[in-house]
Amino acid sequence: MTSKTTNKFSPEVRARAVRMVLEHEKDHSSRWAAVVSIAAKIGCAAQTLHEWVKKAEIDSGARAGVPSDVAAQLKALERENRELRQANEILRKASAYFAQAELDRPFKR
Repeated sequence: MTSKTTNKFSPEVRARAVRMVLEHEKDHSSRWAAVVSIAAKIGCAAQTLHEWVKKAEIDSGARAGVPSDVAAQLKALERENRELRQANEILRKASAYFAQAELDRPFKR
């Protein structure tokens, strides 16, 4: 399944932008001011860059939250669980169908 959004920025650009925000945060009045300044320089929305910074902090353990690798693993397990439930439902219906067909068959002597 493809993503609904396009990844306009490479992972290297994202990492560099996050690093720039963290390094230049002290040069601005607030983190948001640093985010707005750097976002304008790389050509992305300030909110997008702010989300990248938050995700980087979560992944590094500096902020509470679910790291990206754990979230990806959880998503994969949920997908597998959903697929297994669907397969189980199909098998349940098939077994009920064949059991009913066996009951409807005339008795052999």
